[in-house]
Amino acid sequence: MSLPNEALREFLLAFADDEHLMGQQHTEWIGVAPFLEEDLALASIGQDELGHAVMLYELVCELDGVEPTDEAIDALAYGRGADEYRSCRLVEFATVDWAEALARHWIYDMVEGRRWSFLEDSSYQPLADAAVRASREESYHRRHAEALVNGLLNDPMAQQRLAAAFASLMPMIGGLCASGPWEADIVEAGIASAPTAAIVPELSRFITERFGVELPAGFMAKPDPQTNNDRTQRSEDFAPLMARMREVLDLDLTAQW
Repeated sequence: MSLPNEALREFLLAFADDEHLMGQQHTEWIGVAPFLEEDLALASIGQDELGHAVMLYELVCELDGVEPTDEAIDALAYGRGADEYRSCRLVEFATVDWAEALARHWIYDMVEGRRWSFLEDSSYQPLADAAVRASREESYHRRHAEALVNGLLNDPMAQQRLAAAFASLMPMIGGLCASGPWEADIVEAGIASAPTAAIVPELSRFITERFGVELPAGFMAKPDPQTNNDRTQRSEDFAPLMARMREVLDLDLTAQW
């Protein structure tokens, strides 16, 4: 593997930050999802996503020459400035609507599964090992999202709500799927078998077939601060989300959690 550490670091952080924030968003439905089974299922999926984030943050620590202790990983997860995060708009987006939460779950896990699959034969062996482990868990996540969606699509009112939810999230999909400026080097070095944007045609077809909603033409054509295609700008939802994530940590910054 021959690649500047900075390019690999940016690539790993983009994925890790997505996993971290998506895991937090899922866990916030505990106690408020429409029924008990979903409280537990989504919280479990959220824990998996947080575990995936930890694996990726560990690799970032190693690139930084830092031992990947709990404290070092927490510093990456919670201690950076907002401009140092590389999460996409979709995972920062605040929603109290269950239809939108389910639509995001379906979109994110369809994309996430493909992102991990691109890394299973990575020339960077620690990343390949992490991808094999994560992919096993992702198969469950996708089955869960599909089962929920399949059940709801049989009900006309639920189908309308889901279609509306997907339509509201469409502008953010570009940011989730956008390839960073470093990804050409990542693919050339054999770290990933394809850039993230390679997912778009398949995802677009799935969404259209299942929900009758089409991704707008040219929706990934250029970076847009609102959709965060370039991952460098934080949305208005980021600060409140991070405040909730840091709520316990901020009680005592010197404590060992």
